Amino acid sequence: MRQIILSTESGADLPENLVVKHAVQVVPMHVIMDEQDYLDGSLPVTKIYEYYDRTKNIPSTTATNAHEYEEFFTKIKMDNPDCTIIHIGYTSKASSSFQNAVIAGEEIDDLFLIDALNVTGGLAIIVWYAALLLEKEPMIEPIKLVELIKAMVPKSRLAFVPGSLEFLRAGGRVSNLAYLGGALLKIKPCIELIEGKLVSTKKYRGKIAGVAEKLMREYLSQYEIDRKHLYLIYSIGLDEEVKKRMEEIAEEYGFENVKWIQAGAMISTHAGPGGFGIAGLEV
Repeated sequence: MRQIILSTESGADLPENLVVKHAVQVVPMHVIMDEQDYLDGSLPVTKIYEYYDRTKNIPSTTATNAHEYEEFFTKIKMDNPDCTIIHIGYTSKASSSFQNAVIAGEEIDDLFLIDALNVTGGLAIIVWYAALLLEKEPMIEPIKLVELIKAMVPKSRLAFVPGSLEFLRAGGRVSNLAYLGGALLKIKPCIELIEGKLVSTKKYRGKIAGVAEKLMREYLSQYEIDRKHLYLIYSIGLDEEVKKRMEEIAEEYGFENVKWIQAGAMISTHAGPGGFGIAGLEV
């Protein structure tokens, strides 16, 4: 039986303990600022905020390219000659990364590519699901595991509110007029992944503490989320009291396993500091 190795991009924001425990291979995406290319994961997120404070611009982000994928998959194969790779990728609707993986994988045997149609915690929870399946049944046939993962892709639900409209404006994602109105009224958009696309689905008004609670309760009312696992997502700057309150609500709703993950460079570049999100799998 061939060894199965899971891989994904840095844009999944996988917690380090999960990466280590399940030997998930992570290929970095890119953050570019001051004309320098940084590998996502090697750059402290605080540097992004410092760059914005200094320039009032946000860094640009780029996908993992086909050559990098070829090197990434080839190294996994060299280190594990008889392995099968299952790569669970960042949504193809918001990045060219997955298509680049497809191009690179054309000449690589025993490689399965799955478009997760999700990002950050919504992608991470699919990888986590796959890792738990593999842990429970290490001798599972790769094709069967791939089928189970693909069946879970449309059940992954992610919603988040950015911490700063300034970052959305700087990135061209809101107009100056909308930014000024939102800033004055303390309005924060809710961003969800709909068929792999980042879509603003509703707006909340008020401080992040109240907004986060509204988001979480509405999310848990809208979706029938599996109570075994829940990801709560934060970008640096989210108040500890808010995080504590979100944990209390998760306990109130009966979740057995709640994990916090920090938004990495790819999401933080566009969402800014102090954001909050939630990701789970529908039953």
